[in-house]
Amino acid sequence: MKHKLIGLVLLLACATVLGACGNSKFKADYSLEIPDFEHVNQRGETVSLESLKGKPWIGMYIFTNCVSICPPMSLNMAQVQEKLQKKGVEDYNIVAFSVDPDVDTPEVLANYISKYNVPDDSKWNLLTGYSQKYIEQFAVKNTKILVKNDPNSDQVIHGNQFFLVDKDGTIVKMYNGFAENIEDVPIDTIASDIETYVDENL
Repeated sequence: MKHKLIGLVLLLACATVLGACGNSKFKADYSLEIPDFEHVNQRGETVSLESLKGKPWIGMYIFTNCVSICPPMSLNMAQVQEKLQKKGVEDYNIVAFSVDPDVDTPEVLANYISKYNVPDDSKWNLLTGYSQKYIEQFAVKNTKILVKNDPNSDQVIHGNQFFLVDKDGTIVKMYNGFAENIEDVPIDTIASDIETYVDENL
């Protein structure tokens, strides 16, 4: 009888654990591990993958001389942050990799982000301090997003995706960060996904 009771307790414990896993609302769509990096943000601070670990972060690629998708992408990201602020979510970061690092010094990046009146710029890390070749290879190899210098202009070709990175440094979701129709940018979904991830994992 004693052995049966112990078995029943273990069975119930396993069922509870499995049930908790099955009830997880956050579902990862990707599993792309980002290698360690160490760059400089718009405040002159060193930012590395290691320093970002422990909280999720949402990333994108931009450059300050961009005349096409970067301004609306930055505005859309600011809207995501506004939604998160209204939800009371604090444990996250925003990371924007410059794809024109020779031009985008920390001072230039600081001036760029100041134009967008973001809700909390302390959570924004606009990164630079590497070569053009580095960021082109980093983007394609690690985030599966194209970054390529346009030889016929001062512009840089790059993808419009936002990518959500978990607390361990793995890309788990990607979103459309720009669209001609703003309704095609899933701002509410992005904010809800971050909220759910934080609630379930931190």
